[in-house]
Amino acid sequence: MRPIWTGSISFGLINIPVKLFSAVQESSLDLDMLDSNDHANIKFKRVNESTGKEVAYADIVKGYKLDGGYVILEDEDFEAADAVKTKMIEIINFVDEREIDSLYYEQPYYLEPDKAAMKAYALLRDALESAGKVGVTTFVLRNNEGLAILKPYKNVIVLNRIRFSQEIKEPSELNLPPLSETKTKEMDMANKLVEQLTEKFNIKEYKDTYTDKLVKRIKEKSKGKKITAPKMKVVHKQSDDLMEMLKASLAGKKSKTANN
Repeated sequence: MRPIWTGSISFGLINIPVKLFSAVQESSLDLDMLDSNDHANIKFKRVNESTGKEVAYADIVKGYKLDGGYVILEDEDFEAADAVKTKMIEIINFVDEREIDSLYYEQPYYLEPDKAAMKAYALLRDALESAGKVGVTTFVLRNNEGLAILKPYKNVIVLNRIRFSQEIKEPSELNLPPLSETKTKEMDMANKLVEQLTEKFNIKEYKDTYTDKLVKRIKEKSKGKKITAPKMKVVHKQSDDLMEMLKASLAGKKSKTANN
């Protein structure tokens, strides 16, 4: 793996040089865009708006529009804006991870220490594990400031980027049913169904099966095989009796358990 950022974790007076690596990889297929007429590959070009000519990547600079013109920014300008944050993951405070709603989580990265910082890295990792806490930090990656937490995962410290509160949209514009204030028979039955379907979470049991099926479909189509997509049917209507559906769901789960 190639690091995408190098810098340090700041933990009190302790400084831990680290490299940042992506912790995830896409499982979706890499599909190309083609012209429907001759199936030629679609290419994107960086074109000068005034001349219409293609511009080499080496000749492209970044600019911020201000007072009708552009202020051109060099690499040094991004670092000079806050030299500390461009090279430092400074732990602001520690919190219980359960206090952070999953809605805020965005992107995980692995942090690898320099050889000379192994002991300090292990100390921070093990202290987080022992205390059951995560460290809250801000840092700059690709010229954008991000909010993140540091947490132990197995034997690595993970930097998990999270969203700022202003990035989360309020659901107030959605047409939603009101929250239930009274306990109903349907709610009791729904709770029983939830309890019956509750299992210990094991991430390895969940697989991306759609991609495998899509690859299979691609191979079949390459051989000329025609397949008709199944028609989807509505499984629940407003007029349906929820209690009867809940009872049937419970009974169905029991019969499956008995058969297994």
